[in-house]
Amino acid sequence: AAAAQKCFLQIGGMTCASCVSAIERKLQKEDGIVSVLVALMAGKAEIKYKPEFIQPLEIAQLIENLGFEATVMEDHTETEGSVELLITGMTCASCVHNIESRLMRASGIFYASVALATCKAHVQFDPEVTGPRDIIKIIEEIGFHASLARSVPNAHNLDHKKEIQQWRKSFLCSLVFGIPVLILMIYMLIPDGEQHGSMVLEQNLIPGLSVLNLLFFVLCTFVQFLGGWYFYVQAYKSLKHRTANMDVLIVLATTIAYTYSCVILVVAIAEKAEKSPITFFDTPPMLFVFIALGRWLEHIAKSKTSEALAKLISLQATEATVVTLGPDHSIIREEQVAVELVQRGDIVKVVPGGKFPVDGKVIEGNSMADESLITGEAMPVTKKPGSTVIAGSINAHGSVLVNATHVGNDTTLSQIVKLVEEAQMSKAPIQQLADKFSGYFVPFIIIISTATLIAWIAIGFINFDIIQKYFPNQSERVSRAEVVLRFAFQTSITVLSIACPCSLGLA
Repeated sequence: AAAAQKCFLQIGGMTCASCVSAIERKLQKEDGIVSVLVALMAGKAEIKYKPEFIQPLEIAQLIENLGFEATVMEDHTETEGSVELLITGMTCASCVHNIESRLMRASGIFYASVALATCKAHVQFDPEVTGPRDIIKIIEEIGFHASLARSVPNAHNLDHKKEIQQWRKSFLCSLVFGIPVLILMIYMLIPDGEQHGSMVLEQNLIPGLSVLNLLFFVLCTFVQFLGGWYFYVQAYKSLKHRTANMDVLIVLATTIAYTYSCVILVVAIAEKAEKSPITFFDTPPMLFVFIALGRWLEHIAKSKTSEALAKLISLQATEATVVTLGPDHSIIREEQVAVELVQRGDIVKVVPGGKFPVDGKVIEGNSMADESLITGEAMPVTKKPGSTVIAGSINAHGSVLVNATHVGNDTTLSQIVKLVEEAQMSKAPIQQLADKFSGYFVPFIIIISTATLIAWIAIGFINFDIIQKYFPNQSERVSRAEVVLRFAFQTSITVLSIACPCSLGLA
């Protein structure tokens, strides 16, 4: 008979351990299936089968008949184990060659590469045949010392302190200067009878520059360049990659509103106008305040998840007791090893009160396990031969022997950590949609805004009365062309500012 082959399936729709056992039970009844190993969190199954009896597509069909989705995975690269070792005692290139050739001769090792400069070895292996302990043993037999290169869990993805601080700074800075702007805006809206309190603010300090516009200018300049600094940075990065995201639109709208307001003020002062112009200095502070608040809250939420993750990582056991079994499950010898060195197929002994170091199946002993860290179930769960155990859960009563099925990065706990990390790195679908949308939205708004500008200039030169209707009380000295241009500019800026999708960005 031909040797058994391995195939890997991606399974969708599994929700709990009973789904896993249903799939395993169903497949093990079939002819030609040698072994089944299902990983719930990763949604994968590794199946050994005899090709003369059954084919991967038929296996997938069997799983689909149970009501799950199953597809055969073409690339099996993810399922081979890999380990990074620190090797001491190497002196020259021949040592390197010696270690590499010895490892490549060993069964179950696909690839080994040793770097003399960093003293590190990278080894890829078949976890069913060998594992990190065996690899270290091989290297030590040749006369070198090897140990696992400890990898720190990706702490950098999980730490949002820096972002939280910078967005908080951005928000508070925008707020400090934004509140006075808001108060001034409300004050100007209050209709005042005879006294005209707002007249004080509208009085000119020098011809063309009112007290109000001077205050607006000072406050807005601070917000634009202190509060808005991070937006400029993000927008620059986005444009460098030739995309236009939310930040580009925010920066564009605020910068144009700010620049336009500055320009018309300068023009008014140069003209010595008796009435200071209407500016748009109130737009940037309001936008920056709300959007910086949104970003700040987003990073706080992310950091909460990260804290939970860090706690989860700390729940993992650090050591395991690996035992060698004699006839009828009698223990011949025990050894304490680091949990990273446990290999698939090892028999691990877990004493009462100890943590299960790996995911596995109980082969001997009865106990109760507290799995609340994974399932949230407060009641201990009975464990007897054949039951599955989860790494990180606590063995309550009896001593049990566990056959390791998922080790290292394949354990449920590592998979949860990996999923949350990935979730934090990736964007929500709605966020991707918003970014995609703003990719088209930004050029679209710029086109509309320009079209508005051109249209109003054309209308103004054809029929000036329409402009006068909408834009009254212009001083007589200002030329018609300038009135038209000012009005056209104002309308196009309004389009740009209002279209700035702040609601989308905040949501």
